[in-house]
Amino acid sequence: MQKARGRFITFEGLDGCGKSTQLEKLAIVLRERGIDVVTTREPGGTAIGERIREVLLSSRTEGLDAHAEMALMFASRAELIAEVIKPALESGMWVVCDRFTDSTEAYQGGGRELGSDTVLRLHELVCGGLWPDLTILMDSDVASSVRRARRRNKDAAQDENRFEKESQAFFTRVHDAFLQIARREPQRVVVIDARPPIEVVHEEIVRVVKERLAFEGAHL
Repeated sequence: MQKARGRFITFEGLDGCGKSTQLEKLAIVLRERGIDVVTTREPGGTAIGERIREVLLSSRTEGLDAHAEMALMFASRAELIAEVIKPALESGMWVVCDRFTDSTEAYQGGGRELGSDTVLRLHELVCGGLWPDLTILMDSDVASSVRRARRRNKDAAQDENRFEKESQAFFTRVHDAFLQIARREPQRVVVIDARPPIEVVHEEIVRVVKERLAFEGAHL
């Protein structure tokens, strides 16, 4: 008997909003319920993707053209889909990913002002119509998120500061683009207030996943 396809969950939002923390906490809950889970991230998640990530996030590539930036995001994504996401889903595993195409639409489409249509056309071409079953959009105050991201990246061993050097106006456009995606696709994207304490946010995320993706044999 062929295994049922796994579920694909993504976390989106500004850097510094707590995505990575909440992703890992959700993965723990899913595993405790007997679900096989793969966690990954964008850009990155594969050997090639991590090398692309270094180019995209390093402050040394500050002058990278916006279209080149978008193309590199999709190059990393294509490799992640081929190596990790599709094989895992086809084997019945759940995939929980930190960022996907919504981030490209928000950061390059909105922040860089390349427009949503360009991003969505590239998605269809590169990703073959693959979309998450559920997207958790962590909504937070723009200024606070940017401050946290800048502080975190300053303390980190690796240089991933290129985006944090952008203006407040850039991040406001990114934030607005994320909310526009959520309004456009409410059946897929659920907005979660990221400002309450971590455990409160976690409980709300678990509630949403249970409500949207609960299936026979998995009691979240």
